[in-house]
Amino acid sequence: MSTSLSVSMASSTIPCCSPASSSSPWFRRNTVKTHCSLLARNSIKAPLPPLNPKDPFLSKLASVAASSPEKLLNRPVNSDTPPYLDLFESPTLMATPATVERSVSYNEHRPRRPPPDLPSLLLHGRIVYLGMPLVPAVTELIIAELMYLQWMDPKEPIYLYINSTGTTRDDGESVGMETEGFAIYDAMMQLKNEIHTVGVGAAIGHACLLLAAGTKGKRFMMPHAKAMIQQPRVPSSGLMTGSDVLIRAKEVIINKDTLVGLLSKHTENSVETVTQVMRRPFYMDSTKAKEFGVIDKILWRGQEKIMADAAPPEAWDKNAGIKSLDAI
Repeated sequence: MSTSLSVSMASSTIPCCSPASSSSPWFRRNTVKTHCSLLARNSIKAPLPPLNPKDPFLSKLASVAASSPEKLLNRPVNSDTPPYLDLFESPTLMATPATVERSVSYNEHRPRRPPPDLPSLLLHGRIVYLGMPLVPAVTELIIAELMYLQWMDPKEPIYLYINSTGTTRDDGESVGMETEGFAIYDAMMQLKNEIHTVGVGAAIGHACLLLAAGTKGKRFMMPHAKAMIQQPRVPSSGLMTGSDVLIRAKEVIINKDTLVGLLSKHTENSVETVTQVMRRPFYMDSTKAKEFGVIDKILWRGQEKIMADAAPPEAWDKNAGIKSLDAI
């Protein structure tokens, strides 16, 4: 660019003045001095500005200006091509700002490999989450995670979060065999680790048994979670013969007795008490579950003292002068 500038300046001439003014000796002497100074100044090549050697566009322009400056001077006035891009055999435009921003902000921080699935992330924190009814696929996953955590460290505790309707759906229809719950229970009993159970949402049927089967003193429940125990249900028997229905009914009774015995063991209630409350669905909030022996502690996050100091409903009724129906 500077070479073309010096060439154009060297080829320029001094404009002619009027004859009257050119006849003056003083004007001729000053004119000669100015012309000589311009020629001497143009004969000195101005240094090129520093160029980025990694910039192909500026490097190409500098080489063209040094070799054939007429390509830069004789530019077409109206052209569909952007300025100076015709100097390149295959011109390549710069990336758009959106492309540059996307390449810097997103691709730079994108993980090089896909992240693991959520159960794997929880498993890294020794957390096993039971959030579905007890069907064979869920039972397989839960038992595998328990065995894996014991193999990793048989001394560290395992945290089992439970939000399940057991072997039934929320409408009471059976979706799995009762042995699914017993399989997870047996795996828990065989582990060397402490198992801290936490009830979140709902723990119904066999899920309530798993909640109560945690390590004594390490069974927790969220304040608004629910627990419920009920009798095992007979699966759909529309295509079964009478003999098959009788056999299935006997098996359900055996599973009921087993469930009653295990709940009696972990809740420290008598078999008669558990059998009595299981005659119909027995719902428990966190407070009732603690009183019944299903859990040991409610996760109030600092509200335990407030709830402990609160008077029971009977005391409120007595202070208000309200008599219970049993006393009337």
